[in-house]
Amino acid sequence: MDIPTSLKDLSVFESFPGLSVRYLRENLVFPLKKEDGHILLAMAQPEDQDLQAAMAVALKAPVVPVKAAEAEILEFIQTAYEPGSPMSRLVGDLEAEELDVESEETTEIGHLRDMAREAPIIQLVNLLVVRAIQMGASDIHLEPFEDTFRVRYRKDGILYETESPPKGLQAAVLSRLKIMARLDIAERRLPQDGRFRLKVQGHDIDFRVSTLPTLMGESMVIRILDREKVILNLHGLGFPPRELEQFDRMIHKPYGMILVTGPTGSGKTTTLYAALESINSSEKKIITIEDPVEYRLSGVTQMQVKPSIELTFARGLRHIVRQDPDVVLVGEIRDRETADIAIHAALTGHLVFSTLHTNDASGAVTRLLEMGIEDFLLASAILGIVAQRLVRRICPECRTPLPPGYKMEEWRLIRNGMGSGQEPEQLFTGQGCPACAHTGYQGRTGIYELLIVDDAIRPLILQRADASTVRQQAIGQGMKTMAADGWDKVAQGLTTVEEVLRVTQE
Repeated sequence: MDIPTSLKDLSVFESFPGLSVRYLRENLVFPLKKEDGHILLAMAQPEDQDLQAAMAVALKAPVVPVKAAEAEILEFIQTAYEPGSPMSRLVGDLEAEELDVESEETTEIGHLRDMAREAPIIQLVNLLVVRAIQMGASDIHLEPFEDTFRVRYRKDGILYETESPPKGLQAAVLSRLKIMARLDIAERRLPQDGRFRLKVQGHDIDFRVSTLPTLMGESMVIRILDREKVILNLHGLGFPPRELEQFDRMIHKPYGMILVTGPTGSGKTTTLYAALESINSSEKKIITIEDPVEYRLSGVTQMQVKPSIELTFARGLRHIVRQDPDVVLVGEIRDRETADIAIHAALTGHLVFSTLHTNDASGAVTRLLEMGIEDFLLASAILGIVAQRLVRRICPECRTPLPPGYKMEEWRLIRNGMGSGQEPEQLFTGQGCPACAHTGYQGRTGIYELLIVDDAIRPLILQRADASTVRQQAIGQGMKTMAADGWDKVAQGLTTVEEVLRVTQE
């Protein structure tokens, strides 16, 4: 294809009906001519792959981009689409239709913005937020359905439905929250993320907002980030005494990798933050890369990934190790590149913390080997792996003993299969009271297993043994499983059998 050096080299242009002039102007793009089955496309930013793909779909033909000055493209658009030109007639009806739609949307958006700033809507949104904080919720879910606008609060990992606003106020409530989070209220076709901060009951609380377009309107989830309620102390997380001592000794080592595993919402980030707080000092430089940064840590350099500008975990981590850190926290190992850089950082004098989504501690070894990490590097770098879950604590205000022997035989069989050593003398439950919102539970605690990579585990990694073999070897050396730790907490009267079964049974 003969590509001109300037648009002025073209003596004639072709007609491409169905294109929006407004779209061409906003994106500084213009289709010039069709040749050999391809369309020559003038672009101010020819490297924009998404725009090329969009134009190829609109033009129903592959495109060949050519660099052009912005002024040149705008001049050509004006010439091609000026009143009376062939192209202007081809797109005239479409543009008129588009302007009408735009006018209607502008009117509707203006109306929504006005409603969102009215006192009743502001008071309603404030009520939803304050009620969630008073309840001790971690998330607010606003979900649109055909006839209802449902609001639910997540407390201690469980969703509870509450009184919902009228369906007719759905758009106004969501618009108010989007304004607070500095989101575009006119954008309802794409997901958006934002943040805002409020002073509630005398202290600042951060809120992270996420929207998602659905068939019935936008769904919104608001994560409540109350730093004062986050336990950043290893002693308050629920580690058993022996495991706490082992973990504390591990995090004070000068280099190596420590992993925390578990599903989303199992408290991995809290455990890592507590570990960083425990070792944080003026003598150490600590850098984190997270997605997203949930809490600000004093004295710690924190960085957030931004995929939109290609700032990924791997790319960020590659630059972090050039900043001479002593300790590095990688929010999550998602791919081989990130795992490779993290492993090499651990082998070159850095203490590296990270997370993986695996069911137990031994599964993390298999996952990294499957990613392509060399077994000898993994065996040399990794210090230990923590697997964890969160169980709800029985409310201390309405904690009640169950009748002696209540379901004891049934539960004893399950407990023995999970390898617990403690036999509970008495089981407890929560009756439900105003203090716990009649749920019987108040707050959560962790249940843990800690796999220490020592001289008995390293040969298994070098042999690429499966997770079951690694797990059995660790148990044989005294590793307490998550289930066993859960049963011990049942025996201590901290939680219930149902809670342990809920989070440990796969």
